[in-house]
Amino acid sequence: MAKPQEKVSFGQRLKQIGMVFQFTAKQDRWFAPLVAAAVLIPLALTVVAVILWSWIWLPIGILFILLAVLIVLNLRSNKAMMNAAEGQPGAAAQIMENMRGDWRVTPAVSSTTQMDMVHLVIGRPGVILLAEGNPQRVRSLLGQEKRRLSKVIGSAPLHDYVIGQDEGELPIRKLRTTLLRLPRALSGKDVNSLDKRLKALTAR
Repeated sequence: MAKPQEKVSFGQRLKQIGMVFQFTAKQDRWFAPLVAAAVLIPLALTVVAVILWSWIWLPIGILFILLAVLIVLNLRSNKAMMNAAEGQPGAAAQIMENMRGDWRVTPAVSSTTQMDMVHLVIGRPGVILLAEGNPQRVRSLLGQEKRRLSKVIGSAPLHDYVIGQDEGELPIRKLRTTLLRLPRALSGKDVNSLDKRLKALTAR
């Protein structure tokens, strides 16, 4: 079952947006100029429309300003978070845990003392293994996990990725879009059943 979404009050939502603004402004030097442009350009057009036609354009202009600022915030905050996540141990699991949809994430089902780790993800595309760390060591961990999981996943698809920037690796900034493009091979009932079997395996 998917986790129930907790209700967030309007004040909490504003606080979250403010925190995202502060974080993005620190990480992205272009964020403030782009926000200023997103405010000033629609504001100038709104003033012209009000002068030439009617006050009815004022609320419309305000809505356009808010929409433009939110678009800039969404695009630049995602980029800033991806930049901050690169090279951080456990970043792939954290991104998956914050993704929309029914994704069952088990961080670091396999790991080493050198901070190499393999995360287990279960979703509609099947079983997904995400490896972070030294490429040679994590490929060995991936092989072990694939052999272990093959005993219980049956015909469910098994996908595996090594997170990194080298050839044959998946950049963390492309993780979200890559997984969302995977074909949906399992039903919600299949995901629940697979999740129970793999939790039992992990517990053992």
